[in-house]
Amino acid sequence: MSEPVWLGVDLGTQSVRALAVDGRGRTVAAASRPLRGRRDGPRHEQDPAAWWDLAADALGELTAALGRRPIGAIAVCATSGTVLLTGPDGGPRTPGLMYDDTRAGALAAEAQDAGAARWGRLGYRMQPTWALPKLLWWRDRGLLGGGARLVHQPDVVTSALVGHPVPSDSSHALKTGYDLVGERWPAEVLARLRVDPAVLPEVVRPGTVLGHVCRAAAAITGLPAGTPVIAGMTDGCAAQLAAGAVDVGEWNAVLGTTLTLKGVSTSLPHDPTGAVYSHRAPHGDLWLPGGASSTGAGAVRALFPGADLDALTAAAALVRDAPLCYPLAGHGERFPFVAPQARGFLGDGPLPHPHDATDATDTAAAATAFAAVCTGVAHIERLSFQVLARAGADVGGPVTFTGGAARNAWWSQLRCDMLGVPVRLPVNPEPALGMAVLAAGALTGGVPAAARRLVRVRRTLEPDPARTAALMPAYHAFVRLLAERGWLDPRFATGAG
Repeated sequence: MSEPVWLGVDLGTQSVRALAVDGRGRTVAAASRPLRGRRDGPRHEQDPAAWWDLAADALGELTAALGRRPIGAIAVCATSGTVLLTGPDGGPRTPGLMYDDTRAGALAAEAQDAGAARWGRLGYRMQPTWALPKLLWWRDRGLLGGGARLVHQPDVVTSALVGHPVPSDSSHALKTGYDLVGERWPAEVLARLRVDPAVLPEVVRPGTVLGHVCRAAAAITGLPAGTPVIAGMTDGCAAQLAAGAVDVGEWNAVLGTTLTLKGVSTSLPHDPTGAVYSHRAPHGDLWLPGGASSTGAGAVRALFPGADLDALTAAAALVRDAPLCYPLAGHGERFPFVAPQARGFLGDGPLPHPHDATDATDTAAAATAFAAVCTGVAHIERLSFQVLARAGADVGGPVTFTGGAARNAWWSQLRCDMLGVPVRLPVNPEPALGMAVLAAGALTGGVPAAARRLVRVRRTLEPDPARTAALMPAYHAFVRLLAERGWLDPRFATGAG
């Protein structure tokens, strides 16, 4: 009999992705289906029924391609903070409120105040888009009675696979207020918030066997009945597993629209500003701290729409002494500092309008602006590690770069030089692979061993010490400027941070 394959499912914002990999991390089969939502101002909803229907459809295509090949297990990840209410029969009572739905934002202060001491011990502050404020929003609309039950996004799929309601995993439950230290729902906080604990699901650690694929799900998906279904993690944590950042001090830096950092630490970091928060690792007594900046490659798309990025990169590589830039296309920052008043800047002025940054008659100015934006992101990345270290996180290990911007070789080397540490570029960094790693680790020797088998590195970058030293004066000037604007703790500008 051939060796088993391991399956991961990623419920993203725009698609459902199913992936099967062999014991060496090679993709054996993959399938995806588009997801659609409803956006209207602060509202962002999806139909929970579509999550299962499309996941089942993608799995059907996947299993057809696998033929009779044995399947070891399956795990599911989803967006963090996406929740819905179901009735006693498990059927949805509400749409799925997505991770960035802000209608409950005004209730974040109530959620924070009710559990401030506990949230402080857990190392974070309650945020406007998190799931607990959404639960209070439903409370205020009288929707929590009559056997209502809060369900996290992946639970819809795992329950359908098993054939009955299943526990949530603690990774997805974090933003609903689950205590990752005490491993329980905080009853005293819920009492202050007038929330019946019966509304909340049972919670288990990621990597726990939730059950096995039932006959009804097997008939729809082609998965063999009896296949183990493993409790997953949020998509950000799944991407971290896919990057192979599973040992203490290792980090995954995801540079897409925004910049997200996640790593592994022996102790729970504490950041009084709330910029850093931590998941519990699916292995050992470890923590997965991190944060998500509002800056990133989104600034490139905003400032240079339709530009030839290859040509801009080649020109930017020749730029020397680019002006200081804080590449924030929108308003407000959440990591590595919390500053709702933060605004982007380039040199002495605000971040330019796209028409100014991409003026076809001034390619030199466009190249300079592009170099400044890319360098600004690298500055934020280095500062983020400084903030994480101050919060108590282990930051001594190698870093893995993933996300769309990691395909830009010049930008990746710039970031590597700015950090001054080796950087790994994995072959397949998608969250669905991270769930395959978790599924394999749950049944065959643990997550670190599974990651070493399934995660493959396509290239390793080494920092140039001379270039790192040359970049530091501008970096320190950037940090001082953030402190002068009142966004950043001044101790970082003096070296005491």
